[in-house]
Amino acid sequence: MHGQHLLLGISGPQITPAEAELYQRIQPAGFILFTRNIVDAPQTRKLTDELRSLLSYVPIIAIDQEGGRVTRTKEIAPACPSAVDMAAHGVVNLIAEAGALTADLLRLLGCNLNFAPVLDIDHFPSAQNALRERCWGNDSQRIIDNAGMWNRWMRKRGMRSCAKHFPSCGLATSDPHHDLPVASVDIEALLKNDILPYTALMPELDAIMTSHVRFPLIDSEHPASLSSKIINGFLRNQLGFDRHLVLTDDLDMGAIMQAYGRGADVKQAILAGNDIALICHRMETADAAVAALQTIPHSVHDDSLKRIERFRDNLFSPLPWSENEWQKTCAAITKLSDQVPMANELKANSPVADY
Repeated sequence: MHGQHLLLGISGPQITPAEAELYQRIQPAGFILFTRNIVDAPQTRKLTDELRSLLSYVPIIAIDQEGGRVTRTKEIAPACPSAVDMAAHGVVNLIAEAGALTADLLRLLGCNLNFAPVLDIDHFPSAQNALRERCWGNDSQRIIDNAGMWNRWMRKRGMRSCAKHFPSCGLATSDPHHDLPVASVDIEALLKNDILPYTALMPELDAIMTSHVRFPLIDSEHPASLSSKIINGFLRNQLGFDRHLVLTDDLDMGAIMQAYGRGADVKQAILAGNDIALICHRMETADAAVAALQTIPHSVHDDSLKRIERFRDNLFSPLPWSENEWQKTCAAITKLSDQVPMANELKANSPVADY
């Protein structure tokens, strides 16, 4: 049962025998797809169907499909415009259509959770902090309006959403894929700006992803993703996100790998208030993670499991596979993209776009 606190990656476009044995044995909460798993649409749907058959319950099958450069299906389908481009163009019905088409495409592939929308405020647009082209605006109200519309229509078409990166990755000036950013702001400052999109959109968010950013004025020891003060204290108790599913960002990122060992990181993540920890690349460490999770208090495990089960009960089934529907959806995305000009943006440089 402790494997349900993990969401795992897959090494390639097919499940290896070793992976199948691992997944069946530890029964994770689900899986996350990356570009390395996607060759074409029928192959991807076959992969997700096989993943569902390995678990004794409906698994989460997640993906990062934000639009623009963070589009895991960009080798097999046209990409929806980026958040920056959509926000700059500012046509509400096109933002809604992008959310709906994102859901249609992902459900045809067998996914049921999209790690989006990004609710970070773009405080440092020239910084290489992994967020270029990914933010819906540089003030809270624009993000509420734009990301809210996109998220609303994605959910209307049967795709669960996950807002990220709580409480803010936009305050980082470096990339957590490489090192641990530090943001010297307190809770009062966060409440005035960065937290507003989360509280405004709270009823329409299914899950929250926590950030690998350290906020020393709130927690001098742990980054937000591993901080009980930020997750249990701030997100759940103060803001009231006590029923939402909460997940870490990828624990294989440099920000965490350099400071925590596998096992200690996952245990700290769940004790801090996350329900699920992401292991996206080093899947061979999953047994060590499960061993560490077996030492957490039963009360923590049981409360978290209730949230995971409630979330799983509200997942939508995949759409019936149809090559015709796939082509129609791709054509609609191309038509949409043709209506949204590219905004002037500095070239991004982060591993997030290459996974």
